[in-house]
Amino acid sequence: MSGAPRPFPSGGLDSCDWDGLRVEEARQRMLQTLTPPGPPVMVPLRAALGRVLAEDVRARHDVPSSTNSAMDGYAVRSADVPGEGASLRVVGQAFAGHPYGASLAAGTCVQIMTGAPLPPGADAVVPQEQAQHRGEVVHLGPGLRAGQNVRLAGEDLARDQVALTAGTRLRPAELGLLASLGCAEVRTHRPLRVAFFSTGDELRSVGQALGPGEIYDSNRYTLYGMLQRLGVEVLDLGVVRDQPDALRAAFTEAAAAADAVVTSGGVSVGEADFVRRILADLGEVGFWKIAMKPGRPFAFGRVGQAAFFGLPGNPVAVMVTFYQFVLPALLHLSGVADTRPLIIPALAQDRLRKKPGRTEFVRGVLAQDPAGHWTVRSVGRQGSGILSSMSRADCFVILPHEGGTVEPGDTVAVQPFAGLV
Repeated sequence: MSGAPRPFPSGGLDSCDWDGLRVEEARQRMLQTLTPPGPPVMVPLRAALGRVLAEDVRARHDVPSSTNSAMDGYAVRSADVPGEGASLRVVGQAFAGHPYGASLAAGTCVQIMTGAPLPPGADAVVPQEQAQHRGEVVHLGPGLRAGQNVRLAGEDLARDQVALTAGTRLRPAELGLLASLGCAEVRTHRPLRVAFFSTGDELRSVGQALGPGEIYDSNRYTLYGMLQRLGVEVLDLGVVRDQPDALRAAFTEAAAAADAVVTSGGVSVGEADFVRRILADLGEVGFWKIAMKPGRPFAFGRVGQAAFFGLPGNPVAVMVTFYQFVLPALLHLSGVADTRPLIIPALAQDRLRKKPGRTEFVRGVLAQDPAGHWTVRSVGRQGSGILSSMSRADCFVILPHEGGTVEPGDTVAVQPFAGLV
């Protein structure tokens, strides 16, 4: 598929000897190799929600198409209303869709409704509540200026101006904007197809009885939720045993059906981890270790023609590596132009121990102090298997690669979960 990674640099990375790429470098290398699957498709406007534009959209006409009133009131010539106010003769009415047809003569005005085109000669609107209408005459107060309470033609968008650029993800506001331009359909990238599965002999599906040493597979549920929120087409291949034949069959099926393959477990250095060897036969590995905590054993590469993301097995590490790597990669594959996450500064409320040499993602809770400054506190225990910490948290505190221990009151970088989709 055309969305598969480009070839990795010759003499690529020997993941067995590599101590781990920095987070920023790994993310950059990953995005540089990925291109959206094609070709783009035309879709009706109402079916385009959540899709990504494949080309720029230009305004077919001025928006608004004519100079019009921003409120209910009286359309006037500002020269007719001096500083002390004036009394003008009302000669007609103008409604949205039913304009007043004649030019406005000196000493006259037109009662006008919001959205109605201004009659020729008028250049301002006096709000209805600032006027006294008695019979055929309206008395207007002082303080009027040309252009007041008027929306100019092309004020929002001028004809032929780029309204939306390629790579824009279409939200409700974009649908409305496209409708205002008269677009019945738009050219978008098609939704990604993403296959995922978990690996491990110890895993059991929800509803099955647990034997000695067995655990329920929570990773497939968190992955399913994170993928569904992205709007991709999801293919769940279940739990695959740590057996070479079973893994090879799962990878082959996933790569044939999807643009991207996401796995959890099986990417560490244990003897039962066959994923590395199978990928050497079916695809290619770009890198295997990241200098981060949690989530150091994260793999990125290619299986068949599909992009491959091998996540660790620990539940928190699965979510951290998904948000830091898989999410921006899938957005990029979807055609999104800017995949940078929202990062805000906040004041640390706790002492956060750290040694230089890796990027750490601490689960935290954001709040505001009485002065309105953002503050953040740790949720407590940060083990990569403590999934409840992700449930209690609403952000990551990002401790940079070369940074050390954070003291209370220090400013830290925070990535709110709300900005991750």
